Amino acid sequence: MAEPGDGLPAVAFIGAGSMGGAILQGLVASGIAVDGGIRAVNRSEAKAEALRAPGVLSLAYETQDDATERALAGARLVVLGVKPAGIPELLEEIRPMLAPDAVVVSIAAGVTTARMEALVPNVVVRTMPNTPSTVGRGVTGIAGGSRATASAIALVSRLFETVGRVLVVPESQIDALSAVSGSGPAYVYLLIEQLAEAARRLGFSGEDARALAEGTFVGAGALLESSGEDPAELRRRVTSPKGTTERAIAVLSDADLAGLFERAAEAAIARARELSAG
Repeated sequence: MAEPGDGLPAVAFIGAGSMGGAILQGLVASGIAVDGGIRAVNRSEAKAEALRAPGVLSLAYETQDDATERALAGARLVVLGVKPAGIPELLEEIRPMLAPDAVVVSIAAGVTTARMEALVPNVVVRTMPNTPSTVGRGVTGIAGGSRATASAIALVSRLFETVGRVLVVPESQIDALSAVSGSGPAYVYLLIEQLAEAARRLGFSGEDARALAEGTFVGAGALLESSGEDPAELRRRVTSPKGTTERAIAVLSDADLAGLFERAAEAAIARARELSAG
């Protein structure tokens, strides 16, 4: 994680919805010095109001026509928080407003750095955060475009370290990373749903079934983190020879979970490539 002494230059969030807003709030909570302040632009005044805090200039298109210009003035990190389909139009709009040394950061899936670099002359960095970023436990993949320098990557990394862990990868791996960490929370929630459903079928009430399933996943994750052990080792410790867990694990292994997750990831990657192709 970035230390409070590792300062950042002025940061502008153009579109600060759930993910962009989470990153903004993580940045504020981190205590990192931001020279020039944090700026954000949203469509509605209600969304802008929700993000206002000391050191944050939060503006709304519906109340200020020059909101974008004000947010971008002097900004060195510009985070694009709009939907993927809106990225090209947004870049065309803000191109004349960008400082020459501004680093443009996308959190949109499926939009390549090459596509963005064709629209602006700036350094472009593509990122893929995940939803646990909203509670400071995210994993973010970072891939620089052809103009990105080591210092630009370090700058973007410091920003995303305020909401969790960062992995710098080649852009060729960003779709695969998204299929694991980006989509991964949904896989976990699906497993929790199904374990809770199994508990209900075994006679537990809906409330108790949910407590059993959710508590087990949260506790297992906390133990994994605090112990520093490999998950396979922790699994072995629970799986006594010829015991009940061993019998259950055998059923799950017969279902080819590894192959199932691989096929799921491949499906997600294929869809990401479809989005990249427009």
